[in-house]
Amino acid sequence: MSLREDADRSGSFVEAAEEVRDAAAPHRPAPAPAPEPAASAPAAKPRRPLRRVVLLLLLCAALGGGAYAGWQWWTVGRFFVSTDDAYVQADISVLAAKVPGYLAAVPVVNGQAVKAGAVIARLDDGDYRLALKAAEDKLATQESTIARIGRQAEAAQAQVLQSAAQIDAAKADAVRAGADYARATQMQADYVAKSRLDQAKADRDRTEAAVKSAEAALVAARANVAVLQAQTREAESLAAELRTAVDRARRDLDFAVIRAPFDGVVGNKAVEAGAYVAPGSRVAALVPLQSVRIDANFKETQLARVRPGQEVHIHVDAYPDRDIVGTVESLSPASGSVFSLLPPDNATGNFTKIVQRLPVRVQVPADVAREGVLRPGLSVVVRVDTRDGADAPVQKLAARH
Repeated sequence: MSLREDADRSGSFVEAAEEVRDAAAPHRPAPAPAPEPAASAPAAKPRRPLRRVVLLLLLCAALGGGAYAGWQWWTVGRFFVSTDDAYVQADISVLAAKVPGYLAAVPVVNGQAVKAGAVIARLDDGDYRLALKAAEDKLATQESTIARIGRQAEAAQAQVLQSAAQIDAAKADAVRAGADYARATQMQADYVAKSRLDQAKADRDRTEAAVKSAEAALVAARANVAVLQAQTREAESLAAELRTAVDRARRDLDFAVIRAPFDGVVGNKAVEAGAYVAPGSRVAALVPLQSVRIDANFKETQLARVRPGQEVHIHVDAYPDRDIVGTVESLSPASGSVFSLLPPDNATGNFTKIVQRLPVRVQVPADVAREGVLRPGLSVVVRVDTRDGADAPVQKLAARH
């Protein structure tokens, strides 16, 4: 490239800059005319009107774009608060063994979708079946004991009735013997021998003793009934304990099968068939993808206008082209630092103020959650639309334009 061409190009750039300056500041006085070049200098190129028009159009477009961006911020953008400190969350359940034993089968794999009640793992339940059978046999024996005591109580009740009847008979004999003795006493002087009088007296005393004996037998029979009733209650209490033992043995047998408590996807499988598990040993995790949510940690300076029920735009990093619209479900009652294992103690001399973050729970639409594309732990960017009734005039103005 020649030196002349470089000079021409530099002159063109200078001319373009002067034209932009003239267009942006028309109120400025026109510059003084440059002195005419010497006769020996080469003639300058004529100005290009097309370039000037293009530059003016670009300037107008920039000004228009800036005005539109400002209008958008005033009508829409200033009502949105956003954060990228947000993640997909779910109530993950860690399935563990309730009873000890060897695993007979684990018929699931990682990533498998299961329904509520599906078998996750089976333990060898032979010992638990035997324990249940032994508890049921003990209960059957005790129920037989209760039945026997009940029959004894019925016999004791019959004995009470018999003793009551014997009392009546003894009292009748005592009345008769008393009357005989009274008559013998009245007739003793003239007609009754002394031996007959002694016999009548002995009959009277014997019948009176028989009445007392019958009354004592009635008391004993009633006491026997009370004893049998107490034995019945004691046996029934023992039977209740045995029924509890049967229920416990049946529960242990049921816990030998680990089932899914809800619909979800199996993950983090930790055991295989043949392994020995103790109570509390982790078997697998179950993730309910149909009930995922977003936990967004907003700065405390962003929460002045955030309310439950507001619309939220969710942008998942894994799906950048998809805009999911959710709803603010709730705001945490305290910041995350308060719920930490060691909460900060700000009552110190070296206090430094730090902007705190408050978890905000965002509800995901049910149809999106059922798709199963949102997995716990995914990074999310959320934008909350905080417009409400107080901003109605601005919203109406933006809608008209």
